[in-house]
Amino acid sequence: MVRRTARKSPLDEPGRQAVRRDRHGRAGRSSVLRPPLPLLRSRVDLFEQTVATTADFLRGSWPDELAGVRYEVQAMPPSLDSNDGVDRWQTDAATRRITIFRIPIQRLSHLHRNDELHQRMMIESCVFRATAEFLGKDPWDLGPERFRFL
Repeated sequence: MVRRTARKSPLDEPGRQAVRRDRHGRAGRSSVLRPPLPLLRSRVDLFEQTVATTADFLRGSWPDELAGVRYEVQAMPPSLDSNDGVDRWQTDAATRRITIFRIPIQRLSHLHRNDELHQRMMIESCVFRATAEFLGKDPWDLGPERFRFL
């Protein structure tokens, strides 16, 4: 006489999880596609990264003049009462702060080619122009070696 014992469940053992089996006794396969992942780079992240790298370049080029200057990114200017339209940046010499406004640069810039490279170039040009306004210089004087084509 064969004595049958109660079948143990995989969950009876501590630390083990049940393995799903199909009707043929095979373990389940993983899906071909992974679950959807969040975007690795959003537009906000790309914008902030571009501002930070441009600011680092300018700090390296003008260390004495830009010592202690903070670059900040905000979504919109605090007020839209500008005679020239919507401000793209704001400089404050008293607090040594340069604020770059993300939405006006991204939405109101008319690019001839709307791809990632041209968007980055527009952000960099705004950071250059804001820094030039802060220092009282021409934007082309901030990185002369960068624009020299020999």
